[in-house]
Amino acid sequence: QVQLVESGGGLVQAGGSLRLSCAASGRTFSRYSMGWFRQAPGKEREFVAAINWSGGGTYYADSVKGRFTISRDNAKNTVYLQMDSLKPEDTAVYYCAGRPGVGYVTDYGGYDYWGQGTQVTVSS
Repeated sequence: QVQLVESGGGLVQAGGSLRLSCAASGRTFSRYSMGWFRQAPGKEREFVAAINWSGGGTYYADSVKGRFTISRDNAKNTVYLQMDSLKPEDTAVYYCAGRPGVGYVTDYGGYDYWGQGTQVTVSS
């Protein structure tokens, strides 16, 4: 069992940056691949970024590629999402997700554990 707690959301102007963190409980964090998803009001939850167990493999949605960076620190049981050059369309609740296994997936149905979400609002 893994519990995930996100933090770092907030209000930022367009062009600004935020860093989200997701702290995981449990001793087997290093055996989990992790992902970030987001959901804007009235829209479906969408994939943002994913990282494999070691951090050596990452994958991004086209909408955030080149602006967002996912990383992890297995010693701290934490995964991060660095968000730069933020746009108003990035406004959403951001969720951290985890799944046992070494490879990452982009489908939210492939994840077993979810955090409660953190709000990111980008003003124009």
